Amino acid sequence: MLLAVGSLTVMGVALGGLLGAAARFLAVEENPLEEELKAMLPGSQCGQCGYVGCGQAAAALARGEAPVTLCPPGGRATAEALAKKLGVTADLSEHEEKGPEYAVIVEDLCIGCTRCIKECSVDAIMGANKLMHSVIVDVCHGCAKCVKVCPTDAIEMRPIPVTLSNWHWAKPEAGHTVH
Repeated sequence: MLLAVGSLTVMGVALGGLLGAAARFLAVEENPLEEELKAMLPGSQCGQCGYVGCGQAAAALARGEAPVTLCPPGGRATAEALAKKLGVTADLSEHEEKGPEYAVIVEDLCIGCTRCIKECSVDAIMGANKLMHSVIVDVCHGCAKCVKVCPTDAIEMRPIPVTLSNWHWAKPEAGHTVH
C-alpha cells in the first residue's frame, strides 16, 4: 500500500515538474498591445463589430485591420481612447451616439420560433419553441442581434429609462471652477 502511494506521489511530482517546464519553454508570446486594447473595450462579447468577441476585435485593432470605430456599445469615448492609444485619427463624422438600450418582445407578434434565443450571446431571452418569449432586462446588453433575426419584427430596442440607480452626473470639464 505504501509502495503504491509513494510511487503515485513520485509520478505526480515528476509529471508536474515536466508540465511546469513545458509551460515555460513552449509559452506563446502575446502582443501586450492586444491586452491593453482588450481592456479598453467594453467586454460584452456582443459581436456587433463583426468579430466573435472583444479579444478578436483587439487583435484586429493591434494588427491595423480594423477601424477604431468598430465598437458600437463603446461609443464615441471608446473610439477616441482607441485612436489615442494607437496614434491614429478617428473619423467620428458618421458616428451616432445613443444611450444604452435593451430588447423588448411584443407578445402579440411573437410566434415562438426561437431564432432570437439562439442569437442571444448572454442568454437574456427566455422561452420555448412555439411559445411567447420574454427578455430579462438586467441581463440584456443591447446588442440588437435578436432584432435582426426575428422574422415577425416582434423585437424592438428601447432606451433604458433613467432612474436614481442608473443616473450619472456628467463630470465637470477641465478648467471650469464651481463658484
